[in-house]
Amino acid sequence: MGRLKLQSEISSIEEEPGDCEVMSNKGAFACMVNSEVGAVLAVMRRNVRWGGGGRYMAGDDQLEHSLIQSLKTLRKQIFLWEHQWNTIDPAVYLMPFLDVIRSDETGAPITGVALSSVYKILTVGMLDLNTVNVESALHSVVDAVTSCRFEVTDPASEEVVLMKILQVLLACMKSKASIVLSNQHVCNIVNTCFRVVHQAGTKGELLQRIARHTMHELVRCIFSHLPDIDHTKQAITDGGDPSIRTEMGGLDKDYAFGVKQSDNGNGSIEYDAPPSSVGFASNASNFSGSMEGLVDENAVGYVSNKEATNDMHLTLEPYGVPCMVEIFRFLCSMLNVVEQTGMASRSNPIVFDEDVPLFALGLINSSIELAGPSIHQHPKLLSLIQDELFCNLMHFGLSMSPLILSTVCSIVLNLFHHLRMDLKLQLEVFFSCVILKLAQSRHGASYQQQEVAMEALVDFCRQKSFMAEMYANLDCDITCRNVFEDLANLLSKSAFPVNCPLSVMHILALDGLIAVIQGMAERIENSTPVLEQAPVVIEECTPFWTVKCEDYADPHYWVAFVRRRKYIKRMLMIGADHFNRDPKKGLEYLQGTHLLPDKLDPRSVACFFRYTSGLDKNLVGDFLGNHDEFCVRVLHEFAGTFDFEDMNLDTALRLFLETFRLPGESQKIQRVLEAFSERYYEQSPHILANKDAALVLSYSLIMLNTDQHNVQVKKKMTEEDFIRNNRRINGGNDLPREYLSELYHSICKNEIRTIPEQGTGFHEMTPSRWIDLMRKSKKTPPYITCDSRSFLDRDMFAIMSGPTIAAISVVFDHAEHEDVFNTCVDGFLAVAKISACHHLEDVLDDLVVSLCKFTTLTNPSLVEEPVLAFGDDTKARMATVTVFTIANRFGDYIRTGWRNILDCILRLHKLGLLPARVASDAADDSEPSVDPVHGKPVASTVSASHIPTIATPRRSSGLMGRFSQLLSLDTEEPRSQPTEQQLAAHQRTLQTIQSCHIDNIFTESKFLHADSLLQLARALVWAAGRPQKVSSSPEDEDTAVFCLELLIAIALNNRDRISLLWQGVYEHIANIVQSTVMPCALVEKAVFGLLRICQRLLPYKENLADELLRSLQLVLKLDARVADAYCEHITQEVTSLVKANAMHIRSQMGWRTITSLLSITARHPEASDVGFEALMFIMSDGVHLSPTNYILCLDAARQFAESRVGSTERSVRALDLMAESITCLSRWKELIEEASKTSQEIDEMWLRLVQGLRKVCLDQREEVRNHALSSLQRCMTVGAEGIRLSLASWLQCFDQVIFTMLDDFLEITHGGHSTKDYRNMEGTLVHALKLMSKVFLQLLPQLSQLTSFCKLWLGILGRMEKYTKAKIRGKKSEKLQELIPELLKNTLLVMKSRGILVRTSAIGGDGLWELTWLHVNNVDPSLQKLASSYRFRGVDVVKAG
Repeated sequence: MGRLKLQSEISSIEEEPGDCEVMSNKGAFACMVNSEVGAVLAVMRRNVRWGGGGRYMAGDDQLEHSLIQSLKTLRKQIFLWEHQWNTIDPAVYLMPFLDVIRSDETGAPITGVALSSVYKILTVGMLDLNTVNVESALHSVVDAVTSCRFEVTDPASEEVVLMKILQVLLACMKSKASIVLSNQHVCNIVNTCFRVVHQAGTKGELLQRIARHTMHELVRCIFSHLPDIDHTKQAITDGGDPSIRTEMGGLDKDYAFGVKQSDNGNGSIEYDAPPSSVGFASNASNFSGSMEGLVDENAVGYVSNKEATNDMHLTLEPYGVPCMVEIFRFLCSMLNVVEQTGMASRSNPIVFDEDVPLFALGLINSSIELAGPSIHQHPKLLSLIQDELFCNLMHFGLSMSPLILSTVCSIVLNLFHHLRMDLKLQLEVFFSCVILKLAQSRHGASYQQQEVAMEALVDFCRQKSFMAEMYANLDCDITCRNVFEDLANLLSKSAFPVNCPLSVMHILALDGLIAVIQGMAERIENSTPVLEQAPVVIEECTPFWTVKCEDYADPHYWVAFVRRRKYIKRMLMIGADHFNRDPKKGLEYLQGTHLLPDKLDPRSVACFFRYTSGLDKNLVGDFLGNHDEFCVRVLHEFAGTFDFEDMNLDTALRLFLETFRLPGESQKIQRVLEAFSERYYEQSPHILANKDAALVLSYSLIMLNTDQHNVQVKKKMTEEDFIRNNRRINGGNDLPREYLSELYHSICKNEIRTIPEQGTGFHEMTPSRWIDLMRKSKKTPPYITCDSRSFLDRDMFAIMSGPTIAAISVVFDHAEHEDVFNTCVDGFLAVAKISACHHLEDVLDDLVVSLCKFTTLTNPSLVEEPVLAFGDDTKARMATVTVFTIANRFGDYIRTGWRNILDCILRLHKLGLLPARVASDAADDSEPSVDPVHGKPVASTVSASHIPTIATPRRSSGLMGRFSQLLSLDTEEPRSQPTEQQLAAHQRTLQTIQSCHIDNIFTESKFLHADSLLQLARALVWAAGRPQKVSSSPEDEDTAVFCLELLIAIALNNRDRISLLWQGVYEHIANIVQSTVMPCALVEKAVFGLLRICQRLLPYKENLADELLRSLQLVLKLDARVADAYCEHITQEVTSLVKANAMHIRSQMGWRTITSLLSITARHPEASDVGFEALMFIMSDGVHLSPTNYILCLDAARQFAESRVGSTERSVRALDLMAESITCLSRWKELIEEASKTSQEIDEMWLRLVQGLRKVCLDQREEVRNHALSSLQRCMTVGAEGIRLSLASWLQCFDQVIFTMLDDFLEITHGGHSTKDYRNMEGTLVHALKLMSKVFLQLLPQLSQLTSFCKLWLGILGRMEKYTKAKIRGKKSEKLQELIPELLKNTLLVMKSRGILVRTSAIGGDGLWELTWLHVNNVDPSLQKLASSYRFRGVDVVKAG
C-alpha cells in the first residue's frame, strides 16, 4: 500500500555515539524512569509556581497541580509492575512527561527536562515493534512534541528547548518502531523541524547548525527507507491524493509554536502570542524577504482548499511514499522563489542570499543519494524530479555562487547515476544551458563559475558510460544537440593555454579529456574490439523522423540503429548547409541522399524544417510564408508537427515562432498565423469559439508584443487597452477578462522574439521552452544504456581524436611538473591503444608525429653535449620512452609515423646511444651457415670479419665510448673528471634508452601486420636517402649503412613474408649497387646483405627462388673497381649459398646467375679457388647436375679449364668434371626413353659438352690441351655409347667439333698464333687425327646410310690432305707423314670390306670412287696402286685400325 514493510529489523541510520545501549533488565528500566521523574519534579520545584507549597488553583480541592500529581503517581507505580516492559502500555510512563511538554504553563527549563526524559526513553530501546500499543505511543510523542508550548524566560533556555525538540523528533524517526508512524506524523515532524530551522536564524549559531543538521538527518532517515517500500499497490503511491495534502496542510495551522507575553506575580514575562502556521515572525530570520510566504503556502503537505477531501485513510497509514512525495515537493518548493524573478538569463538570476537554496539543495541531494534508483518505481516522485526539481536546477545552475553551482552539479551527477534513463532531455538541456555555457569564458561567467562547471564536467567524464551514452542518446538523435561533441570540444579547447601559463583550469580539462579516453581504453579490455563497420548506406527513401529501433536494450539492434541515425543527422546538417546557400540545391542534395523522396511531398519538407538544426530561419520563414500552393501545404504540415494540447496561447505562439523568423510581409504573416491558429484551435480549443478567434487573438498578441518591447513606441498599451481591443472576437462574445489579463502580463513580462536566435542548441531556457521540453520528454525514444563494451567508441574517437591529441600535446609542452607529464603520457598511451584497436592508423600516425617533437631527437641539437642535455630533460626522456612504447605495443597500426620514429632512432645512433643489437636479426644466433668440409661458419664469419659493425657511429664505440669523450678535450689541457650531475644525467640517459627496447622493433618485426611492415621498410629506404655517385659525407654514409642494416634485419626476420618486402629491398640495394663506383661500406653492406638474404631465404621460399637468385645479377653489374675489391668475399658467400641451397635452385635462370658469378671468379687470383670449389660441389658425381643447369655448369667448368690463373691441375680437374658429366647424360637418356619422350635435348647437351671440350683443346698449355683431347675422345667413343646419339647429332659433331678443331689446329700451325705459345703441337695434331679416324670408323655403318655421307667423307679426306702438307715450325712433321697414310689406308680397307667404297657403288653418287681416289692420290699415291689388286682380310684390317 505504498508504505514501509513491517519488519522486526529495519536498517536505519546509525545511532548517535551518545545514545544509550538497550537495557534488558526491567529493574534498570524502572530506575531509569524513576530518575527521570525525579529530575522533572526537581526542576519544577525551583519555580515559585510549582514549589511554594500552597495551592496553585483557587477553589480546587487538589493540593498539587495535576502535572506534579501524575508524575508522582507514575513514581509510585513503576516499581510495582512485575511484567516485562514491552507488555506495558508506553502511554502509562510517557504521558506524564508529554503532558508537561504540551502544557503552556511550564517554563523552558521544565519543558527541556521533560523532553530529555522522553529522548532517553526513546533511545534506550524501551520501544520497539514488540511493545504493546507502540503505534499509539509514538503518535502521542510526535503530537506532544510538535505542539510543544512553554514560557520563554530567557533566550538561552529557549534555544535549549528547541534543540531538545529536534533531538526527540529525530529519535522518533530513528527508533526501531518508527515505521509505525503515519504519513501525517512524519510530515508534522519535518514541518516542525523546518520551523525551528526558520526561527533559528535569530538565535545562536549552535542552534542554527543543530537545526539544519537535524533536518538533514530526518530527510536522510526518511528517504533511506524508500528501497524498502512495499509498492505492490502502486495506485495509492502514485495517486498523491489531495486528502493527504489537506490533512498535512492543516498541521501547519493546528500545530504551531505558541508564544504569549503577560506579566505574572513575579514580574516575569510570559510568551503567549497567537499561533501561526509556522509559529515564527517574518522578521525573525536571516532568510531574505523572498522566503516570505514560503512557510505558509509551501509547507509540507500544503494544498489549496479546492483539492481538500475528507479521506483520512492514507494519512493514518504507516508512512511511505505519500509523505515522501509531499516532503520532496516541499523541498522543491523552497527553490520556487525563482518564479518571482523569472528565468531570464541575461541578468543575474540569483538576487537573494544563497543560504536558502543551499540548504534546500543539500536536503534534496541527500534524499536522492539515499533513495537512489528506487525513485524510478514511484512515478509521483519521478515526476517531481523530471519537472519541478530540474527546472529549478536549471535556474540555480546559473547562480553566481560557486557553492550553489557545485551543489547543483552534485545533484545532477547523482540523478545521472540513478535515474538517467528517465532524464534524457533534462540532461541535454543541463549540459547545453549550464555546463557548456558556464565553462566557456566568452559567456561572461566568472572564473569561479568556470572552474566549478569544469570540475563537474570532469566528474561526469569519470563515469565510464557517460560520454558513450551522451553520444548514443543525444548526438545520434536528430532532435537533440551534439552534446558529446560539444563537451569533447570544450575539454580540448579548455586544455589549451593560449598566451598564458598552465593553470588549474587547463589541468582540470586535461583530466576530463583523459578520463574519457581512458574509459574507452578500458572498454577495449572488457570486450572484443569492434572492427571497422561498414558505412551506413540508405538505398531508398524512408521518413527519417520515424526511424525506430526494434529493441533499445539489445546492442544487436540499437548499435546499428544509432549509427544509422547519426548518419541521417550528419546528412541533414550537410543538407542544411546547402539549403542556407541555396534552398533548391539543399533539397536536391537531400533527395540525392534518399532522405527526401524524389518527388517532394509537403510532409517530408515540413519535417526537414522542423527537426533539422542549423537552418537559416530567415529562409525557412520566407519558404513557409510563400503563396505557392506547395509552400502553403508545407506550412500546414509544419504547424501539424507541434503539440499545443492544453497549452496557453502565448506559450504555443512562442514555441511556434522560435523555429523560424516571421516574414515581414503582411500576407505572409497572415498565412503563417492562419496555419498556427488552425493547429492551436484543433488541439486546445478551451474557451475559444473558433479558429478565427485564435487567429485574431494571435495577431493581437504580436501587436502587443511589438508595442511593449519596441523602444520606438513611446506610449505603451495598457491592460485595459488590450482588453478593449479584443472585445467580441470570440464568436461575437468577449473572452474572460482574467484570461486576457494573464496573456497581457505574460507578453509584457517576457517578449515573444519574432527574430529567433540562429544556430543550434539552447541559448536560454525560457518557461515556454521548458513546457515544450516536458512534452517532448514523454515522447522521446527510450534512453540507451551503454555497458562496458566498445560499440560506439570508434565513431566517438574519430570525432575527438584530433583535438584530443592536440590538447594533450600542448599541455605536455607547457607543463613543468612530473605529475602532469605522467598524466599526459597516460593519455598518449590510451589514445594509441584506442587508435590501434579500432584501426585508426591516421590518428596513431598523428600521435607519433606529435610525440616525436617532444623527444628533441628530431631537431638538430644546438647544445654542446646533447647526451647530457637529454639526460637532464625529463620531458624529452618521457616522450622518448612513450614513442617507443607505442612503437612496440601498437606498431601494427603505424604507417607514416615510422619515418618520425626512425628519425629518433637515427639521432640516437649518431649520438652513439643505441644498443649494438638494434641492427641484428633474430636468425644470427640460431642459424649460422656452416662449411660442411671445414666445419666452420662461413657466412657469419665473413660478415663479422669483413663487414664493419655499424651499430654505433665510427667516432665512438657505444654509449660508454660516447660518454668517455666527455672526459677529454681537444686542447692540450689536462682531462677533467665529470661532475656528479653529468654522471647522473648519463645514467638517466642510459636507463631511458634501455627502457625503450628499440631493438624489439626490428627483432620482433615478424609479428607486425603486413601494411605496417611495408611502411617500416619504406621508411627505412626513405631515411637512408638516395645513394650518390659522388662520395657523400661520412655521416650520411653512416646513416645509409645503418638504415640498410635495419632493412636487411627486417627482411631476414620476415622470411615468411619476404614477398611483401622484396621489391622494395631489391630496388634499394640495386640503387646502391648501380650508383657506386668506388668501394665503400655502403655497397659492401648492400652486396653481402643481398647474398645473406638469398642464403637464408632460399630454403624456405621456393616460389621466390628465381626472384632471389635473379637479384644476384646485381653483383655482375658492380663497377669493376668495386667488384675487384670484394670478389673473394663475394665468392665465399656464393659458395656458401650453393652448398647450403643447391637442391633448392631449380630454374635455369637461377643457375645461370650462380654459374655466371662463379665463372667471373675463374680469372680472379684470390677468388678462383673458392669459386672452383663451389663448381666442384655442383658437378662432382653429378649430384646437383640437372638438365636445367647442365649446359651452364659446362660453360663454367670450361672457363675454369681455360683459366690460367689457377694451376694446370685445376684446369685438368675442370676437364674431368666436364668429361665425367657424360654419365649424367646417359642416366637422363634412359629416363627419357622410359617415359617415351624425345631425346633431342640430351643430344644437344652432349653436343655442348664436346663443343666445350673442343674449345679447351685449343689451350696453349700442352697438358691441358692433350687432356682435353683425351676427354673429348672419351666422350665421343665410350661415353657416347650410352647416349645413343642420332646421326644428325653426329653430323653436327663432325662439322662443328672435329672438323672445326682440326681446322683451328691447322691455323695455329700455319702461324695464326705464336708457335712459342703452343708447345709440342705435333703430338696434339697426331692425337686429333687419330680421334677423327677412330670416331669415323666407329660410326661408319650408320653414317654410310646418309645421303650426306659423301660430303662427310670428302671432309675427312680433305683434312688428311691438308695435314699432309702441314708444316710445324717451318717444316713438315714426320709423324704426320707416317700417320696419315696409315690412317687413310686403314679407313679405305674398312670401307671396302663393308662394301662402302666400290667402283660400282651408287652410295654417295657415281663420283664417290673417283673423288676418293683423287684425294688419296694427293695424300699418298701408293695407296691407289694397291686398291684394285690387294685382297684384304677384314679381321686384320680392323686390328690395324
